[in-house]
Amino acid sequence: RMLTRTPSVVAQVFLLLSIVLVIAIAVIQINQQQILSPGLKYGIVLDAGSSRTTVYVYEWPAEKENNTGVVSQTFKCNVKGPGISSYESSPGALAKPLDDCLNKVKERIPVHLHKNTSVYLGATAGMRLLRLQNESAANEVLASIQSYFRVQPFEFRGAQIITGPEEGVYGWITANYLMGNFLERNLWRTWIHPYRKETMGALDLGGASTQISFIPEDPEEHLNSTLQVKLYGYNYNVYTHSYQCYGRDEAEKRLLALLLQKSNASANVDNPCYPQNYNTALTMKDFFGSLCTQSLRPANYHPNQLVNFHGTGDPGLCQEMVSLLFNFTACRDREDCPFNGIHQPKAKGNFVAFSGFYYTINALNLSGQFSLNDFNSSMWFFCSQSWAQLQFMLPKFEETYARSYCFSANFIYYLLVHGYNFNAETWPQIHFQKEVGNSSIAWSLGYMLSLTNMIPAEGKLIQLPLKPSLFAGLLVFLTATALLCLLFLVYLCVVSHHRKNVPRVEHVFIPE
Repeated sequence: RMLTRTPSVVAQVFLLLSIVLVIAIAVIQINQQQILSPGLKYGIVLDAGSSRTTVYVYEWPAEKENNTGVVSQTFKCNVKGPGISSYESSPGALAKPLDDCLNKVKERIPVHLHKNTSVYLGATAGMRLLRLQNESAANEVLASIQSYFRVQPFEFRGAQIITGPEEGVYGWITANYLMGNFLERNLWRTWIHPYRKETMGALDLGGASTQISFIPEDPEEHLNSTLQVKLYGYNYNVYTHSYQCYGRDEAEKRLLALLLQKSNASANVDNPCYPQNYNTALTMKDFFGSLCTQSLRPANYHPNQLVNFHGTGDPGLCQEMVSLLFNFTACRDREDCPFNGIHQPKAKGNFVAFSGFYYTINALNLSGQFSLNDFNSSMWFFCSQSWAQLQFMLPKFEETYARSYCFSANFIYYLLVHGYNFNAETWPQIHFQKEVGNSSIAWSLGYMLSLTNMIPAEGKLIQLPLKPSLFAGLLVFLTATALLCLLFLVYLCVVSHHRKNVPRVEHVFIPE
């Protein structure tokens, strides 16, 4: 009996061991699998604005969230000199200023990733105007950029002039992306779509155009004036409009043209928006050379003739002149049409105002959110200063900007209050800011996000503690061992049971 019990105990021990080992190996294999990310990808966007070009470097993990990369800005560089549209007569001169920024970019991106890094150049209103004015010159500027990037190590995806509505929508995407309105991390550190989170409207002020973009109260009602955007698997209907010639620089050229038109003397003109005692001489080409002021050109227009502008620092008169830049009669009192005969649904919710809006507000020593009253009193105070006093008031003093902040502030007031219909109650819903975290609020990030939808995701590489072949071999071996042990135990049970049931035969010894 001892002999039959020993194999039974051994078989049971082997069976248990096999089961425990199968479970242990499976658990280890599942829990210890290391997810190796395929690393980072990079993208470069050149924002070729009317007054300057900015180079942004973005990075994102190579595996993506619902087909849109989780992108962050890692580097920004301002290209020295004016915007690319200023190079119409010498497109070849673009290379040198671009080189300075591109050399810094090359250091930021690992060398082995250069050839897989896409570069996109988007040109905005300055180039839109140049194309309208002189299409062949605009094409030459773009061609010179193409040939510059052909010899760079990156993958150049083309230089294009983006439309006003695209610029507006990309700015809206950037603002909402950075505010976390499309994605947020949950407790488990995974990205999820925020539940019922409201998006923000976007207000962008460039040098040659200005954009307003938001989701209207009832998007169905405004289908023909909204654009559909798909991000992270969700659709958004965004109303957007871009006002050409309503950028800060072009609007100011129009103001100077109007002042000259209204003045009796053609050589000396008072400018109520320039600070008191500020004097400057500009050529007629400086402000009449633009397509935005063509209709205001005098009959005796001589491009190189000088005009002296004398600042009078008169906030009331400045505001009166700025109001003439808007055509409020074209709408004939229609509620959904603020100015210039353009349809616009009622502005709704919170807005973020960036680029030119932010820089002007900052010059008035304001930031973030504040009341319309605060804005008006700061503007009035700023516009009443003399040129000498301004030099002590501004954190960063550059003549061309400093002389124009009063105009910009009045222009912003007219655009937001009389143009977009913000009032004392809704004004505090506008947040004036330049960036979120380390990322600038600009259309370029939205552009990149939309374009990363086209970049295929790379799957995560799963590294297991055991090679799949070894894992499978062990599993088969241990399962087979367990089955054999089980069969052996069943056999022993049957044998033992059989023995119990055999009847005992009494051996009777009959004595002979």
